[in-house]
This record gives sequence, structure tokens and C-alpha cells, in this order.
Amino acid sequence: MSPAGHLVLLIEDEPPIRRFLRASLTAEGYRVEEASSGEEGLKLAAGRPPDLVILDLGLPGADGQEVLRRLREWLAAPVIVLSARDQEKQKVEALDGGADDYVTKPFGVAELLARMRTALRHARPAAPDPVLTVGDLRVDLAARRVTRAGTEVHLTPLEYKLLATLMRHAGKVLTHRFLLKEVWGPGDAHETHYLRVFVAGLRRKLEDDPARPRYLLTEQGVGYRFAAE
Repeated sequence: MSPAGHLVLLIEDEPPIRRFLRASLTAEGYRVEEASSGEEGLKLAAGRPPDLVILDLGLPGADGQEVLRRLREWLAAPVIVLSARDQEKQKVEALDGGADDYVTKPFGVAELLARMRTALRHARPAAPDPVLTVGDLRVDLAARRVTRAGTEVHLTPLEYKLLATLMRHAGKVLTHRFLLKEVWGPGDAHETHYLRVFVAGLRRKLEDDPARPRYLLTEQGVGYRFAAE
């Protein structure tokens, strides 16, 4: 696959490595955007979703694992992580967390380019819009910001994750088990009382009348559905 036109987001805090990769990738026809921190990388990805991300695991502030987790909430593009030789555990964690491949520092350009071409060939479908909107509710997945009729709504991390999961599948019935695994993890797949408590909390914050919800609908005995307008 030709690199022409592909946008690569490089998230790396070491200037010499950024300069080296920028020169190498642009010489091959890639377009490159650079970020020196995780937060900057997330903002750039939200503004212009890249075709591929090269992500250093050892970042200041929000580390590479956290950046990867937040990117994977909405970005479908391949992610190749850069790691040091003694980061075996971190490499496995990154791959389990959604990275497509990894390259160990120090690395050769030829190897990196080959891995990039492979990742782009097997790329998933285009990423969804990082902003979800249904009615007067708006969820900015990149910024993790929820607004209702233009006013920010403050949610707990689990409330946010549950709402984002429901909105990404708006109009579909999501079973109790699916939601528990997605939000709490496989170990809590049978704790349905978690869902009742958190859905009730979301309704109090998001619905005009929590007793007669407009958005967060119960599918009796099965799960929940976020109403798609």
C-alpha cells in the first residue's frame, strides 16, 4: 500500500527521535504530525484523526498506556508502540490494550516502515466521529466531556464509561452481561445491581423526568438501550 496521503501521528517526548522519525517518514511520502506529550497527542488525534499512530510508552504526564486506552475509546486507526528492551510486561499490556504492533528501541527505519505498511493493510474501518450527539446530549470522547443542552454534566468515571458505551451503540439493545464486561470487566459480568445503581444515577443527571426516561431505556429482563433519534 502506498504511503501517499496517509497521516501519521507521532507521540514521542524525545526531540531527537521525533526529528529522526519525521525525516524518515516524510521521505517515504507520509504526512506527519508530532506531539511531545500524551495530552497533546490526544488533542491532535481528535482534531485530525490520523491513519496511524506511533506511540512511545514512556511519556511524561499521561503515560503511553493511558493514552492508548483513551485513544481506543474512539479511534480505530492502527497504533504501533515504541518500547525499551526491558519493557516486556508493558509491551504485552499495550497489545492487550489495543495496540496493533510494537517496535523495540533502538530500532531500524526499515523495520518500522515494514510494520507500518502491514498495520495499514490490516487497518480497521474508518474511525467514528469522536463526538457523539443524540438529541440535546453531546459526548466528546476525546475530551471526555458530556454536555446537555450546552451545559456540562459532571459524571463519575464509571458513569461516563457506561454512557459512552450506550451511546456508541445507540438504538441497539445491550445486554446486562455485555455492559458489565465492557464497563466493569469480565470479573463482574454477573453483578447486575451495579447497572441498576449507575443507570439510575445517569437518569437523574441526564433525563428531564428520570421516572419516564427519554434516552436511557430499560429492556426488561435483557438490558438497556440508548434511544437513537
